[in-house]
Formats: sequence, C-alpha cells, structure tokens
Amino acid sequence: MHITARLLRINLALWGQFLWWATVQLGLRRPRVSPAHRLACLLERLGTTFVKLGQGVSLHREFLPDEYVAELQRLQDHVEPFDPAVARREVERSLGPIEQVFASFEEQPFAAGSIAQVHHATMPDGRAVVVKIRRPGIRRTIEQDVRILRWFIRSVLWLMPSARRLRPYDLVDELARNLAHEIDFRQEAMNNQRFGEIFRGSLEITVPAVIDGLYTEWVMVQEMVPGRRIDDPALAAQGPRLARALVEAYLWMFFHEGVFHADPHPGNLIVREDGRICLHDFGLVGFLDRGTRLNLVAFMLAFAQQDADWVLDAFLDLGVLAGHIDRQHLRMGQEEIIRDYARRPLGEWSFGEVFMRVTRMGHGHSMRMPHHLLVLMRAMFLMEANVRRLDPGFNLVQGLFTRAGAVLQEAEAGNPVVPVDRLKFESLLLARQAPRSLGRMVHELRELAQGFEARTWRDERARSRTDPSRRLAAAVAALGLYVASAWLLVQHPGLEALGLPVLPTVGFAFAALLTWSCVRKE
Repeated sequence: MHITARLLRINLALWGQFLWWATVQLGLRRPRVSPAHRLACLLERLGTTFVKLGQGVSLHREFLPDEYVAELQRLQDHVEPFDPAVARREVERSLGPIEQVFASFEEQPFAAGSIAQVHHATMPDGRAVVVKIRRPGIRRTIEQDVRILRWFIRSVLWLMPSARRLRPYDLVDELARNLAHEIDFRQEAMNNQRFGEIFRGSLEITVPAVIDGLYTEWVMVQEMVPGRRIDDPALAAQGPRLARALVEAYLWMFFHEGVFHADPHPGNLIVREDGRICLHDFGLVGFLDRGTRLNLVAFMLAFAQQDADWVLDAFLDLGVLAGHIDRQHLRMGQEEIIRDYARRPLGEWSFGEVFMRVTRMGHGHSMRMPHHLLVLMRAMFLMEANVRRLDPGFNLVQGLFTRAGAVLQEAEAGNPVVPVDRLKFESLLLARQAPRSLGRMVHELRELAQGFEARTWRDERARSRTDPSRRLAAAVAALGLYVASAWLLVQHPGLEALGLPVLPTVGFAFAALLTWSCVRKE
C-alpha cells in the first residue's frame, strides 16, 4: 500500500477512535463494547506495527487502567498466510535448494502471523523440524508505520500538550527497537541457543534446538517439539510439580543468569511427553544486570519486612524516578499496600502486583519504569498466573526468599537463607562492593597525589596536613574497617550494648572517622 493511502487510513482510524471515545466520555453515546475492547480491535485491523504497539503499551501498567492492560495483552495477529511459492523462494534464497536441505517440506503453513509463518519439514536424518519464514516486505511496512505514528503523535501533542508527560515518542522508539530485534531471526536463534545452554542437562526444563547453519535474518529452522500446552486440563494431576519446576526455572533466570524468557504465556510453555516444560519463542527476552538483581532482592526483602522506608529506597534504586517525588506521600501509600498484604495468606502474595501498585502511586508522573523492569513485571505476572493455575496453594514468596538469599550468600548456596534485616543486607553489599570501591578510591587518590607533586607548599604544617600518602593510608584503613565490621556483623555479631553489636559498631564508628579525615577540606 502506498504510504499516502496508508497514512490516510491510519489517521482516519485513530482520529475516529478518539472522537468516539470523547463522545462516550461526554455521555453522548452509550457504547455496546468497552473503549478498551474497541481500541484493541482497531489495532488488530491496522496490522503488525499497531498490534505490537498495543502489546508494548500494555506493559506500562503505571499509567494504564487494568481493563486496557487486559485487552491489549490479548492482542493477536489475525492474518492470512502468504503464497507458498513466495515462502519456498524465501527459504531457497536463505538456505539453498529445498530438496538439498530437507527430506520433505510441507508447502502449506500450519501457523501464520503478521511477522512470520511456520511450516513443517523433515531433515535428511529423519528429524522433524519447523521452518519459520519471515513475511516479505515486513521491515519496510514497519518503518513506514513508525513514521506515520510519529506524524500522528505530533498532531495529538499540538492539540493536547499535556500528553507529553506520557512521553509518547519514547514508546514509539521502544516499539521500533523491539520490532527490529523480533523480525531478525538471527537474534532469536542466538537467544534460543543461549537458553539451551542455560538449561542443558535440566530434568525439568528444555528448549527446542535451532538447527546449526539453518538460520538467517529471514528464515530459522528448529526441532519440532510435540506436547501439550501447560494449561491443558489433561495435565491437572501434574500441576504441583509443573508449578514448582516453572518457579525454579524463573528464579534461576532472574537471580543467577540475569536473562529470562519474557513471554511465558501458556502457548509458549509446552509440556513434553517426558514431563519436561519446553520454552518456546525467544523473540522477547529480558535482561537484569547484577546491580538490578541486588536492588530487586532488596525490594523483596524490604516488603517482606514491612519496612516502608526501605521499600521506597530500594524501589528508587531500581531507577524508576522520572521527576520530583513527594516522599511522604509515597511512603504512606506503601504503608497502605504493606498493611493490605499483611492481612493476606502468603500464598496470595504477588510481587508483580506489588510492583505495579507501587509504580501507580506516581500516577505515571514521578514514577516511570525502565523498559527492562516493565519486561520483568510482565514475565512475573504471566509466570505467577501460570503457577496459580497449576497449583493454587503454591507459596511463591517462600521460593523467592530462598533464591534471593542465595544471591547474597553464594558461599552458602544450598542452605536455605531466611530474610535478613536492612542493616545486614547493606553490610553484605558493602563487603561485596569493597574491592571495586577501594580500586576507585586508590585511583582518585593517585590522581590527587600527582596534582600535589606539581605544587610548592610554603607551610610545612599545611604540607603535612594535606600529604596524599596520609589520606591514602587513612582510606585503606577505613575501607578495611568497613569490610571487617560488615563481616563481623553478619557472621559473628558478638556482645551487644543498647541493642547494638559492640565490635561491629565500634569498627563502623572508627571507619567513619577515618573517612571524614579523608574527605574534609583543609
């Protein structure tokens, strides 16, 4: 379709939706369907880019009402398969003559979406495989639609400047980046291989293998894995075992690997005949660096300890601050959430819901979730929903705490670790981060020393007081005291006075004095 015709169609559809919504809000129309459902249907009619836009926007629970989240997450691609002759040509262009690559190839696809369609095939050695073929022209269509979206947003912002707080251009940029990765099967194949390594040898989780040498940007071949969807009623008797296996797999991905399958809806979780759960579709993958994982642990422990101040600090450490915050208002809101959960059985706790509720306290203004945390929250919601469907009595919180403790005390991995209080948690972080901090401090002091060497001091007393070697010695001593005191606090607190462990407290006090002597101005 020519870009002018596409532009006209999209603008008419979107502005028509806006005017319909306005008449409903003003009470001039009584709708037969909800605005959320009508919007979802409209996005489906507009095609791939808008379906993916709706799915991406559904991640932003911090400002989107629940009914919109539910409708947009159900968006699916409803498109006709493309010509089998075109599919065959794409395969041969990427992999070579079909007769030389496959023993058999089914011309008619068994599944079709707006990005790709999938065919059954058989390898020369008899292995059953599936061949995923990208829809021709999809990259050009996406680039065209993204440009049109930008034009539409510009006109909306001209009429409604207040909508800038939602940062719509950021959403479009996020959409374009994600789609660029999703339509490149080389990226999906690499993700698939990475998770295959993570779960190699696992008795509970498996990943379909990508066939070596048979993937390009346009085509990907992987093994066919027969089985049942994880929500199949025929698997009810295996529910508790499958729930436990799924939780363990995701905790391992979250807290140990720092990379996770981000779309665990039932259609992507297939239970094989041998009872293992097979993870499918690695187009959407989430990443958590070590700092984020530790801050996530802090958030979970703080919430379990019902410490509102710690919850707020840990949440902000995750990087969700988007502007000025009213700390007192947020703290009161968190205390309300904590009281609500304190009345619930542990089996009903949902950290996905907690994350969402804390973020919504900013009303989408002062709180904005980074993309990697939005992906995490989506994965958490879907994983929790699957677990409760499989085993309604499963205690998710207990599993989270056990794995969170293992992140902090890897030396004691294998021993269940109970939640720690904030002082112990911060001390453990200090002990872990001490070498890096020492290196940074020594580097800064070395630069300071080089600067001092180029200067002439008139006063011997002043030279003595600002001697960099003295500061270096004090810095090293302070850091050693911090590490030793943290270790004593966690491992051997010893005698206490006024409710405080004596030796660690004295160590921290002397370390603080030495730190002050290093940084004070002369």
